Amino acid sequence: MHSEKLDEHSRKVRSALMGGGPDRVSAQHGKGKLTARERIGLLLDEGSFVEMDALVTHHYHEFDMQGKKFHGDGVVGGYGKVAGRQVFVYAYDFTVLGGTLSQMGAKKITKLMDHAVRTGCPVIGVMDSGGARIQEGILSLDGFADIFYHNQLASGVVPQITASIGPSAGGSVYSPAMTDFVVMVEKSATMFVTGPDVVKTVLGEEISFEDLGGAVSHGTRSGVAHFVARNEYDCMDCVKRLLSFVPQNNAEDPPRAASDDDPDRIDNGLAGVIPENPLQPYDVKDIIRSVVDDRDFFEVHELFAPNIAVGFARLGGAPVGVVANQPLHLAGALDIDSSNKAARFIRFCDAFNVPIVTIVDTPGYMPGSNQEHNGIIRHGSKLLFAYCEATVPKITLVVGKAYGGAYIAMGSKNLRTDVNYAWPTARCAVLGAEAAVRIINRKDLEASADPEELKRGLMGSFAEKFDNPYVAASRGTVDAVIDPARTRPMLVGALRMLEGKRDRHLPRKHGNINL
Repeated sequence: MHSEKLDEHSRKVRSALMGGGPDRVSAQHGKGKLTARERIGLLLDEGSFVEMDALVTHHYHEFDMQGKKFHGDGVVGGYGKVAGRQVFVYAYDFTVLGGTLSQMGAKKITKLMDHAVRTGCPVIGVMDSGGARIQEGILSLDGFADIFYHNQLASGVVPQITASIGPSAGGSVYSPAMTDFVVMVEKSATMFVTGPDVVKTVLGEEISFEDLGGAVSHGTRSGVAHFVARNEYDCMDCVKRLLSFVPQNNAEDPPRAASDDDPDRIDNGLAGVIPENPLQPYDVKDIIRSVVDDRDFFEVHELFAPNIAVGFARLGGAPVGVVANQPLHLAGALDIDSSNKAARFIRFCDAFNVPIVTIVDTPGYMPGSNQEHNGIIRHGSKLLFAYCEATVPKITLVVGKAYGGAYIAMGSKNLRTDVNYAWPTARCAVLGAEAAVRIINRKDLEASADPEELKRGLMGSFAEKFDNPYVAASRGTVDAVIDPARTRPMLVGALRMLEGKRDRHLPRKHGNINL
């Protein structure tokens, strides 16, 4: 009797391990795609995966499933380790009914998320799903709703990461959007609420799957994808690298890493980075890489809103989040997308105890009717809200232009930034000298016999009185004007000084960020 039970158990386990069966597994491989378990194996340390609920099946006879039941029911999940740190992971199994979500599949996912929150461990979801299982009707939709609710419960408590490797449609796209980071695989992953056929029927618009919801589209246009990976292997490497910068949960500090890079290292080349001509662009990532440990900058949202650069790095071994205007694109001006991008990143860093380093060179907010009519006021305020709300150590370095509202929004002193530095090349004012003189001295210029000569003189006078970092330093809104060569030791020193920072908000349910 015992042997018969063991044989039956072994049969069920083998069935679960085969997902939708050998033919389906072969079809998955024939598309150049890995199975759910193979993907989990790529992510986790070898031999560390412990599967949960492998024998779960649906339990409703009224479903039109042609008598089919699959152990695991379309989701593979459990826990394991990444670089020795415990994580919880689930992967939709496309070999089982196209990876569609059932009621029981949703229960498996939410059970894992409950464990992750209680034990304080990150959650990684691997997407390859046809969406809600039609045969289960409202129960499948209820399952998605349960997952969304658990995404909200886990938000800001444990890091949530999505690896999107195959299709996601309908309800299955919203859970990834509620997680902290989304990695999409190009030419493989797609995400859209309604597919090309529906778009054509409703709007008469013909568009391909890739153009509508592919990785590049979401990486460059919508901003849904934080990272675009070349293939499944690159995707899992990206998830692992991301995990190396973030803590297990909101009660822990992010993991430090040893480095041979001298924290007191100076770089005399930084003095020549800012062009004398303020209209000439340069790459702010040259500054970032120069000052961080081992020149290692892990950029987030690289393809989206490139007029601002955000990402993770380390200073003296400690992870930091970097936010920097990028003069190579739109002269580093703030617009709707860049404000959203930076605000979301700042809020993640604040939720998970990652200090924020801001590098400023911006002429202001982007002008124009398109920006105004699409809500630059509403979206731009998110950046202000995010900096004001953040209680982690905040260090700001002004290297070039810092004008008007954008000066305020980019981590200025009065947004409770802890340490504010400036290079001698910084220019902090309501307007640049030329624009200010045109407004203030318009009548004098119109009456002058040599308006260009007068303008040059007036601009020099304005720059001396207003448009330079020493005026800001005299008012205490800049703590020090520093030698660019010594930027790295100054940032590392400030970060170490702030390690014991404690800051709290007044009691409230939550703020009302202008979404």
